[in-house]
Amino acid sequence: MEVIEFLIDEESTMLEAMQQLDKVAKKVLFVTRDGHFVAAITDGDIRRWILKKGNLDAKVREIANYNPKYLLEEEKTKAKEFMKKHSIEALPILDKESNILSVVLWNDEEVEPHRTLEVPVVIMAGGLGTRLYPYTKILPKPLIPIGEIPIVEHIINRFNRHGSDQFYLVVNHKKNMIKAYFNEIEKAYKVDYVDEDKPLGTGGGLSLLKGKINSTFILSNCDILIEEDYEKIYNYHKKENNLITMVCSLKNIKIPYGVIEISETGKIESMKEKPELSFFTNTGMYIVEPKIIEELEEDKPIGFPDIIEQYKAKGEKIGIYPISENSWMDMGQIDEMEEMRRRLERDE
Repeated sequence: MEVIEFLIDEESTMLEAMQQLDKVAKKVLFVTRDGHFVAAITDGDIRRWILKKGNLDAKVREIANYNPKYLLEEEKTKAKEFMKKHSIEALPILDKESNILSVVLWNDEEVEPHRTLEVPVVIMAGGLGTRLYPYTKILPKPLIPIGEIPIVEHIINRFNRHGSDQFYLVVNHKKNMIKAYFNEIEKAYKVDYVDEDKPLGTGGGLSLLKGKINSTFILSNCDILIEEDYEKIYNYHKKENNLITMVCSLKNIKIPYGVIEISETGKIESMKEKPELSFFTNTGMYIVEPKIIEELEEDKPIGFPDIIEQYKAKGEKIGIYPISENSWMDMGQIDEMEEMRRRLERDE
């Protein structure tokens, strides 16, 4: 079953809605206007309309409930409790632009849109992971388990659910363990390995992919999870005609002290009690054009942010795609890794 089977345009007729309700064998359809969710219509709504008005030529917009029940993506874990409270058997999960991301059904099934993101994904998996010592004394960072599977498999699974089935892992530290793991598991995607003989950084490792990727690709660090619609990010990148699009997360940090600003004469200029700073930070995920790989100097260590700066200086178009703070999980340090583990255990 596909999400599209639950959708009906508000200008459709009541008879069309009845036929569609029969087809999906559920009691509700979700009404859209210009592709965005605006209302819901149930078999009960139609039945009451017929009994009251007797008009079979009505439009869906005349019958639908324009105060429908739904949850935002970050509230999805509350779906079952919400459905029980409101006695509903199908619940749309929305993004902030009122696009339906999935439909949660009472039997715990989640209906998601058919994904078509057939884009290669490069994952930088060769780092030493020194900030996660002593875990990385035993395991390479990509294989550190978050729940029942390693972090890199979580990353791959998310891209795979959106349609990507070709993955390139740039490996170095304990690379044979990474290869052995993926060679042993059952998977619905292909993994190719790119061996670094020496550390080349998040940018330099891409030079090893010359001749292997000739289309737009996604680049990701191996210690982050982005809970977003990857197709929307990719489509934004193409629409804006960017050379590189950096996915950036809003970050809010509250300073736990009173902050004092001092003038040049040594006097107190202002005082702010526990101020909160808001800014965007680089998540470590990018949409990238293949030109980057073609033009990289081989065997030269360089970070990907440095590559971005070089192209910015040349006047190339570099864009950002902003996401919320809750949409980004990072396990670069031990306390962040434990927080990621708690969030994933809570969501699953």
